[in-house]
Amino acid sequence: MPETTWWKRGIVYQIYPRSFQDSNGDGIGDLNGIRQRLDYLAWLGVHAIWISPIYTSPMADFGYDVADYCGIDPLFGTLEHFERLVAEAHARGLKVILDFVPNHTSDQHPWFKESRSSRTNPKRDWYIWRDAKPDGSPPNNWISNFGGPAWAWDEATGQYYYHAFLKEQPDLNWRNAEVRKAMYDALRFWLDRGVDGFRVDVIWHLIKDAEFRDNPPNPAFQANQAEINRFIQVYSADQPEVHEVVSEMRRVLEEYRERVLIGEIYLPLERLVTYYGKDLSGAHLPFNFQLIQTAWNARTIAALINEYEAALPEGGWPNWVLGNHDQPRIGARIGPQQARVAAMLLLTLRGTPTMYYGDEIGIGKVEIPPEAAQDPWERNEPGLGLGRDPERTPMHWDGSAQGGFTSGEPWLPLDPQFRSSHVEGLRNDLDSILTLYRRLIELRRQHLALSVGGYTQVTAEGDVLAYERQHGPERFLVALNLGHEPHTLPLPYGTRGRVMLSTLSGRSEESVGPQVVLQADEGLIIALEV
Repeated sequence: MPETTWWKRGIVYQIYPRSFQDSNGDGIGDLNGIRQRLDYLAWLGVHAIWISPIYTSPMADFGYDVADYCGIDPLFGTLEHFERLVAEAHARGLKVILDFVPNHTSDQHPWFKESRSSRTNPKRDWYIWRDAKPDGSPPNNWISNFGGPAWAWDEATGQYYYHAFLKEQPDLNWRNAEVRKAMYDALRFWLDRGVDGFRVDVIWHLIKDAEFRDNPPNPAFQANQAEINRFIQVYSADQPEVHEVVSEMRRVLEEYRERVLIGEIYLPLERLVTYYGKDLSGAHLPFNFQLIQTAWNARTIAALINEYEAALPEGGWPNWVLGNHDQPRIGARIGPQQARVAAMLLLTLRGTPTMYYGDEIGIGKVEIPPEAAQDPWERNEPGLGLGRDPERTPMHWDGSAQGGFTSGEPWLPLDPQFRSSHVEGLRNDLDSILTLYRRLIELRRQHLALSVGGYTQVTAEGDVLAYERQHGPERFLVALNLGHEPHTLPLPYGTRGRVMLSTLSGRSEESVGPQVVLQADEGLIIALEV
């Protein structure tokens, strides 16, 4: 793929639709709400929006339990609303990426209703059914990602069905050719309506061990961890045959021009990069969540970047993620000052960055009272802090009641700080985190060195991480102080520089060299001159 390909140069912005903008006062965001905010996204400068599931669903897991892959849930609008959203996004130069959830359906999907109607139904093999052990217990020791056994007993037909997540989310049998054809036809349905690509949910789960062997115990498991960690998922996910499925999905997208396939994969780097596929025939972008999972430490992050770059297959394009709908927000993890430094890191590394809605206005840790909890994971395993509600709270648009998100009662509480941290106020503040994000995006758009250029580490000493980005004659030094004390950093030998952007105020156009002083919690982009 040439470096001009949109998903290489571009920035993906994830929208959790329930929480972005409500247009009808029911307290839940919708498609018309997203459409009403397209001008904001164009102003911000992102290239593509990724919309979490909007399909017809009973909402047991807020849309990740799909009852119709070719329908829009009335909660979010209609197919006509979606088509208008795509058209207006394209008119503004924005691409649209849909979440695709192929591992499991809702138990209310017509396919599953047929499958569980009898053992002889033609769709019985579309799902994973197994006999009980002689003592009546589940077929093996596999655990649901949301806690408890991953097998549910069906009294009517006398077998267990497998569900990697909620019991309301039975897993499809991707070894069945008819399942694959039906799902690829669903992809084409949306591609024909102008969708520019898909983020594929839990793509590494699609194929399970053919013999359904027990997973081995995890010797490192501790009582305060999620139950899924009790066993190592050797047989219930990441099977060799899954790469054939990913390649088939890729071929479906290649029937259309410049579409992108993104895979959600929580695996170690050496396994993650295998999802690029043989000869790059797999996912264009197997999601790299390492920045979410690693310690906020200069040496650790530098080692991670180097390990990732070295592990990429020839021609494989990197990508980086700081947050999403399943992980605590970056502001909650490292605090507001370092969240600014993190923004500079995300938007200056080599590869495609994915932003999460609300990070650009500094939403941090939002406490959700137990009585307001919505997430089924929190309800299944209370007290472990596993709930994902804090990262799904409504966007803050202005200082009015409910932050301009809704005229009704929001489905989740807003961050109590919303009146002092909203788009309307921050976009006119030259020192705000929103202005910082916009300027970072603008610099990335203006300079190929900051998007598709090369990456060279300069240092990772103490709390400072520094690296160069180069493209043609352009050279930029990115210097990030991940600590809370000033630090003096020598510039690369024989160079001086000019500050293009600081995460703090008052340093633009400052000349520096042969060294530069980084203030506490400061990141700098410096244009280097010989």
